[in-house]
Amino acid sequence: MSMISVPVIRHRFAVVDGIKIFYRESVPSAADAPTLLLLHGFPSSSFQYRRLMDALGGRYRLIAPDYPGFGHSDAPTSANEGGAFVYSFDRLADLIEGFVDALSLSHFFLYAFDFGAPVGFRLASRRPELIDGLIVQNGNAYMEGLSDTARDFIALSPEEDGATEQVRQLLTLEMTRAQYEGGTSDPERVAPDGWTMDQHFLDRPDRRQPQIDLAFDYKSNLARYPEWQQWLRDARPPALITWGRHDPFFTEAGARAFLADVPGAELHLFETGHFALEERLPEIAPLIADFVDRISARS
Repeated sequence: MSMISVPVIRHRFAVVDGIKIFYRESVPSAADAPTLLLLHGFPSSSFQYRRLMDALGGRYRLIAPDYPGFGHSDAPTSANEGGAFVYSFDRLADLIEGFVDALSLSHFFLYAFDFGAPVGFRLASRRPELIDGLIVQNGNAYMEGLSDTARDFIALSPEEDGATEQVRQLLTLEMTRAQYEGGTSDPERVAPDGWTMDQHFLDRPDRRQPQIDLAFDYKSNLARYPEWQQWLRDARPPALITWGRHDPFFTEAGARAFLADVPGAELHLFETGHFALEERLPEIAPLIADFVDRISARS
């Protein structure tokens, strides 16, 4: 009989500050396999890593949580709707830090994509001892990495006439699909399941305000860029940068900017868009495996 290795993926919840955080976790063949923490972007969830987990989950312990207000995690009522929860990037980082502690993760490789970059870099700058290595895929930390479209959107404030409606337009199926297919070389390689699943959650009444809150809070990340860049210069973490160069939000210049602060970083650019894994998983997964193996052997 032919031997086919298919990893076991477990689907679990962890409770952090009274909030149920859903996560996916692969079960590798070796008990001491390296751990990767996969932080998702907008408007996605841990679902975006399903194929990567199937590809690499037998070799590594891959852990992918959903932030509060995303995917299968709780969506506590926003403070802007009379609730007690403040949807901000600081708060998401607090919860992910609590999640890491709840799972007793003492060290791991950080995979930061889109929203995962501001959440992950907050965590890394607070707890640098946790980071074995850094894998960045279209996760920005530099002003030069913001396109004009991104700058205009980030500049919006809730007090401005029409600003909230502009954010709401980003939450439509048309825009969600465009984020997946935009900039790709071969849209047929992008499964429709991703944007369909994202839109399922975006259309839930309890999910709209959290996304609006985070959109208006995104400018808080720009103020943190110097802090994260200093962490990169001080810590010089082993870093793998994989980037869809046709991303309409985060430009190729943002990928190259990492090289100034982490000169040893490995940079790979792909002819695709924002959700690079959707089209380029066959090329990116081996790069991740090679990087993790080399850094782990060195450690």
